[in-house]
Amino acid sequence: MLPDGVDANVLTAARRLLDARIARPILLGNADRLAQTAARAHLSLDGLPTIDPAASPQVEAYAAAYARRRNVDDNVARRLVRKPLVYGGMMLAQGDADTMVAGALNATATVIQAAAVTVGYAPGIQTASSFFLMLLPSYAGRINVPLIYADCAVNIQPTAEQLADIALTTEATARHLLDESPRVALLSFSTTGSAVHSDAEKVRRALALVRQRRPAACIDGEFQADTALCARVAAKKLKRASAVAGDANVLIFPDLDAGNIAYKLTQYLAGAQAFGPILQGFAKPVSDLSRGASAEDIVATAAICLTQLQA
Repeated sequence: MLPDGVDANVLTAARRLLDARIARPILLGNADRLAQTAARAHLSLDGLPTIDPAASPQVEAYAAAYARRRNVDDNVARRLVRKPLVYGGMMLAQGDADTMVAGALNATATVIQAAAVTVGYAPGIQTASSFFLMLLPSYAGRINVPLIYADCAVNIQPTAEQLADIALTTEATARHLLDESPRVALLSFSTTGSAVHSDAEKVRRALALVRQRRPAACIDGEFQADTALCARVAAKKLKRASAVAGDANVLIFPDLDAGNIAYKLTQYLAGAQAFGPILQGFAKPVSDLSRGASAEDIVATAAICLTQLQA
């Protein structure tokens, strides 16, 4: 589901997704504007399903479902559902689409709000967050090594409860994306109490919440980055056994400063490819796009979202 169908890059991405048989994209938008965008981009709409939310016969059914879900007046629901983001969210919620990739024409906060009121959050999760799939050209004697970083784009100063949500959500994401079991490290400037500060205590509290909610999850901390990634350092710094320390493949950052800086340093200094940010935490796969996203970015984001449908 591509609610920003009238954007030229979204339309180009839809054509590529269909022609490469990656997905069956559905474009939302006014029919005349879609045709004009396709003409300017020298693209064909052949085979691409298009829907104008303002004129769709499904508006009444989606509006009724939205009104029940949100306990709002039918007229209010009808007006909201005619908006592409909400219509797309309701398509997803009602099972008429598998995933939604939006944001080329809308701010991240607007995409998150639309997904929250239509699709809703995953069971037990109350926090929308984001992740980057980082592909390092080489690391620890291997090539094309994937790591997952979260949260790098949404939560500025997450609470311990939000950090626990982010860790659990990202662990679930990693199970779909990685070819190996997720090993999730909660990062800090402190390793298991080596520093006394409220920021480190927040990470320790998040770990305690994770263990209460999902004791079997392979999530550990609080670790400094070298403890999380380097077995030699972990053996020196850590005085207890850990299935994560020294071998983490998922890194959870304590705040947006750390996460955003880390992914960009990894991208530019290590030459890593950065795919994202991809939204997570919703009951069904939804993602945001940068408003400057290229067609290649949109195709990659859609492909990553589709992997989350796998059991």
